[in-house]
Formats: sequence, C-alpha cells, structure tokens
Amino acid sequence: MKLYLNTSTPTTILKLDHQTYEWESNRNLAKDLLKFIHDKLQQNQKDWHDLTQLHFFTGPGSFTGLRIGATIINTLAHELHIPIFDQNGTELKIAIPKYGKSANITRPKK
Repeated sequence: MKLYLNTSTPTTILKLDHQTYEWESNRNLAKDLLKFIHDKLQQNQKDWHDLTQLHFFTGPGSFTGLRIGATIINTLAHELHIPIFDQNGTELKIAIPKYGKSANITRPKK
C-alpha cells in the first residue's frame, strides 16, 4: 500500500493508495499525526507493515508542519525498510523539507 502525506498546511492530506483523507490538524500535528495515520490504516483493514512506499510533499509550506511530516516519513521508512519518494516521484534517501523561504522565528509569547 502506498502512503502519501502532505503536512505543508494546517489541513493534513493523507492518501492510502487512492483513498484520500483530510484532517484539520492545526496545532495537534505533532501529538496526533501517527494516530491519524494508524486510524486510517485500520479503517482500510491494514497496518504499518502493509505499507510498501511512502510519498511525501517536501514543500514549500509550513516550517513546522513540513518538519513534523518529514520526521514521521523518515522514521516509518527506516523502521519498515521501505522507500520514500517526493511529490514528483523522485526516490529519496531521506525526506528533506523545502520551505520556500527562510524560517520566520518569532519570540515566545510567554
């Protein structure tokens, strides 16, 4: 099963083969992304070991969203021993986000 993940915006897009899911992840991406993926795998009567390819939208987009998505994709690829491809179909050793511009880091509000 192919998994496609796009975390470049507040709406996370997950595709499992040809089934598309959208999730308004907002500030819960780091906490709930793995659960979201696992829940959708289970809805399709699949599990982690049924994944054969990972496709990741590398950017441009949200700095934090892309970093979280790349971390999840790289970890899954490493642990499951499956390949990663970018949105253009190019095979990658690891997913590296392409932000499109320098990060805009602001001062903490607290």
